[in-house]
Amino acid sequence: MTGGHRRLGAAIAARLAREGWAVAIHGSHDADPVADLAAAFAETGAEWHGFVADFSDPNEAEMLVGAVAARFGRAPDLLVNSAAMFGQDDLATVQVADLMAHYAVNCAAPALLTKAFAGAGGAGRAIVNLLDQRIFHPHRDQFAYTLSKQALAGLTQASARVLAPAIRVNAVAPGLTIVTDEYAVGQAERLAARMPLARLPHASEIADAVLYLASAQAVTGQILCVDGGAHMVAFDRDFVHLDR
Repeated sequence: MTGGHRRLGAAIAARLAREGWAVAIHGSHDADPVADLAAAFAETGAEWHGFVADFSDPNEAEMLVGAVAARFGRAPDLLVNSAAMFGQDDLATVQVADLMAHYAVNCAAPALLTKAFAGAGGAGRAIVNLLDQRIFHPHRDQFAYTLSKQALAGLTQASARVLAPAIRVNAVAPGLTIVTDEYAVGQAERLAARMPLARLPHASEIADAVLYLASAQAVTGQILCVDGGAHMVAFDRDFVHLDR
C-alpha cells in the first residue's frame, strides 16, 4: 500500500490489517506507521513491513513490488495506490517542474507499480487507485495535482481493460476527509453543509470502499466516489478557500 503509513493511507492500512491482510506500507522518506496504525498492527498481530521509495523517481516504484514479494515470500494480492503529491499552483503560475513532479508521483509511479504487479503473480488479484472527487469538476486550484489525478483515472480505465480477466482495477475518489491545519475553526462543518448529503466522509468509509473493491469479484473499471456527493457539485475553488 503506497503512502500507507499516515493520514488516509494509514486508515486504509489499519482496516486491511483488521480484516486479516498482511500489509506492506510505503513512504517516500520513511515508512514508520503513525500511532493509530501501529496500534492496529499490535492489536491484530497482522504481518507488516515498511518500505521506503521516493516516487519522484518512478523507477523506484517499479522495484517496490519485487521488494515486497521478497520480504513476504510471495507476490502481493492487492495493490493500493494511495501515495500522492499536492501543490498550490494554478494555470497562471504552474511551471514545467510542477507538472512533471506531480505526474511522476501521482500517475507514472502507479503506472509502473501496475506493470510490476501484473507481472509478479497470477489471476484473482486487484488494484485500487485513490483519486479525488475534483476530477469530475476541476477548478482553478492545485492545477498540476488535478491533472495528474485525472491521468490516474485514465490509468484505472486503461489498465482495467488490459488486465482483465486476471486482475481487477478500480478506484476510490474521496472528498474532503481529513482536514489539515490550514482549515479554520468550524470550516469543515460549514463545508459539510454544502454537500448534497450534508456531510463529509469519514476515513473509515474510504477504507470500507477500498476493502469492498479489493474483494468485489464482478467489478472492474469503476470509480467509486465516497465524498458526501461532492462530485456532483462544481465548486469554484479548493475546499480550503471556501467558507473560511
